[in-house]
Amino acid sequence: MSDATLHNATQDPDDFAVSISDSVESFIVAVTEVAKGDEPDSAVPFLLLEISQLLLTGGRLGAHEDFVPDERYEPDTGPEPDVDELRERFANLLDPVDVYSEVFDPYVPRSEPVASRISDDLADIITDLRHGLAHYRAGRVSEALWWWQFSYLSNWGPTASAALRALQSLVAHVRLDQPLVELDGLDTDSGVTGDEDRLAEEAGRVMAAEIAAPLGLRRV
Repeated sequence: MSDATLHNATQDPDDFAVSISDSVESFIVAVTEVAKGDEPDSAVPFLLLEISQLLLTGGRLGAHEDFVPDERYEPDTGPEPDVDELRERFANLLDPVDVYSEVFDPYVPRSEPVASRISDDLADIITDLRHGLAHYRAGRVSEALWWWQFSYLSNWGPTASAALRALQSLVAHVRLDQPLVELDGLDTDSGVTGDEDRLAEEAGRVMAAEIAAPLGLRRV
C-alpha cells in the first residue's frame, strides 16, 4: 500500500494496521535490546536508526485521515508496564550526553529551549507505543490505530523528533570531528529557567569513554 494514498478510506485498514503494529513492536524490541548495554559501542547509531524508522511510521499515521475508535470510551488496558528500569539503563548508558536542549514548539514566538533527557524520551515513547499495542493484541484494532495516531500528534511524535535531533547532532559532532567539550548547564531536575544562551549550551560533559572512543569522539 502506497503512503501517497493513505487518505483513501476505501483501502483495507487491516493491512495498514498490521504494518503499523509490526513497526511499533520492532521498535520496542530493538530499543529494549539496546538498553541492555551489551553493545554500548553501537548504542547511539542504533538509536538514531530505530527512531528514524519509527518516525516514518509516525508520518504515515499523521498523513492518514483521523481514526475513530469503535467505542466512545477507551477500554481499560490494565496496568501500564514499568519503564523505570529501561529509563535508568539508558541514563547510565548515555551519561553524560543524556541531557540536551530542545525547543518544545518551534511555532511559539521567542520560545526558549528546555532541558530534556534522551533516556526519559525513550521511556515515554515506549509507554505510548505499548499502550496502543495492548489494544491491538486484544483485537481492538481501531482503538489501537486511534491511540497511536493521537499520541503521535500529541506526545511521542514530538518526543521522538526531539530525541532524533539530539542523536543526529551527537553523531554530527563525531563525524565532523567537533568533539563535545565539558559544559556547565542546567539539569532537567534543577527547576530553574534560564536564558536561551545558557539552555542552548545544555549538552553535558564529554561523552562517556565506553561510547566516545568507538565513535571517535575525543576527550578535551
